[in-house]
Amino acid sequence: MKKSLKIWCSLIFILFLFPIILEMIPKTTPEEGVVVQTDEGKLVYAANIFETESEVQTDMRALLYNTHSHEAFEPITLEHDGKIAVSHQEVNIMALSEKVKTQLEVNGVGTDIIDIDVTAEMNKVGIPYHKSYDVVRPYVQKALNDVDYDIILDIHRDSLKADRTTVTYKGEKFAQVVFVIGGDHTNFKLNQELAERLMLEMEKIVPNITKKIVFKSGHGVDGKYNQDLHKRLTLVEIGGIGNDEAELNRTTAVLAKAVSQVLKK
Repeated sequence: MKKSLKIWCSLIFILFLFPIILEMIPKTTPEEGVVVQTDEGKLVYAANIFETESEVQTDMRALLYNTHSHEAFEPITLEHDGKIAVSHQEVNIMALSEKVKTQLEVNGVGTDIIDIDVTAEMNKVGIPYHKSYDVVRPYVQKALNDVDYDIILDIHRDSLKADRTTVTYKGEKFAQVVFVIGGDHTNFKLNQELAERLMLEMEKIVPNITKKIVFKSGHGVDGKYNQDLHKRLTLVEIGGIGNDEAELNRTTAVLAKAVSQVLKK
């Protein structure tokens, strides 16, 4: 009888202590919203990462901006207000840049975004769309004068449909990336070198996530894309008009990881 009572008392004591012990055990599961690479190499992305803040532990610095600030994605505009659009005042490429910023900071890269809605400013005074690069240029120049950035990304989206801007890897869909280099300035090969290094790192994570670099020069195109301002400035198109938010989010994680790897080398 005494032995039985002792066993019951021990069980009750253990049950009492169990919740306390659980709280004391360090949590090894990644915080919800953090991008991790699993043992199988599968990239995991949680959408609510944007509600968390990351403490940047390195001196790496990135600058982001959007020359064509109202570029939008059809699935996202459809979800937002029930209308399919490739240009939008609210849900547009600027929102994607915020996500890229968060991902970069998760990877230890301190990131600034130029705070200007270029398209909105142009619309106010009737400046034609093809002047976008001229309008944003002084803002980029000022930012570069103020801070010595390691990398500068002008973030866009492609005009192609999803079937031409999407790749599947290990059961997950990713928006493909294209780097655009303007050849109408002396040091364009330095911008090209940066793009190639980023592509190499991205391909290590998700094969075929990048496409061949697009070179533009000559009559009828900008030809510089403000890349003459800095050897580490590149134009990157993330996905196309038909890519959805999940596909874009996965790709921002890959891009940010690649940027971090390039800057560390």
